Amino acid sequence: MSELQHEPLQASVEKRARRDRVFLNNPVIMQGLGLAPLIVAATTLKNGIMLSTAVLLLLTPTRVLAALLSRFSYFRFRGLIYALTAGAVYVGARYLMGLLYTPAELALLGLYLPLLVADPIVLKRYERPQRERTRTALRKGLITSCGYIAALLFISALREILGLGTLFGSPVIGGALFPMAQLPSGGFMVTALVMCVWRAAAAGVKKQMSLEVEPL
Repeated sequence: MSELQHEPLQASVEKRARRDRVFLNNPVIMQGLGLAPLIVAATTLKNGIMLSTAVLLLLTPTRVLAALLSRFSYFRFRGLIYALTAGAVYVGARYLMGLLYTPAELALLGLYLPLLVADPIVLKRYERPQRERTRTALRKGLITSCGYIAALLFISALREILGLGTLFGSPVIGGALFPMAQLPSGGFMVTALVMCVWRAAAAGVKKQMSLEVEPL
């Protein structure tokens, strides 16, 4: 097959990969978004679930509401619109989380719960110069939320197993294999290792996809 014929096929594979925000183009693994709460606060699966709830309540509503409001304002102020929208949505999200979890449980997340308001995983969309349709914002917001939650739950569960020898508070192995996983420095190490393995697996899948679309 000629090089000119190969380029559209490769572009098709890359386009399909970009749409997969859960595995092939996960926002945490591939772009490094949302690392601060993941590395510092996601030390147990319970913390990971609470952070996932906050992301689910915050990311998509912020993106949809900001996309809607951007149609009625100067687009040059889109950064301010996204920031103010995230702050307003957080008030409602925090109230709902107060109904789902106790104050003691939410205290385990510290400042990293309200800091999600300014996290790139929520605000990165405003950097693009094009306006986003509300329907597109809803679809992409949900997909991005799923990708972030997948990485968040996996890494928080792994850190709890390695650092405490438990999963959701119940013992699963004889003891802690890597107690440092409960610290931010250990969180960096575990996350970096997961990113290396995840990226290698994603590269293998994309290579296989390229072989499948390439004609003989």
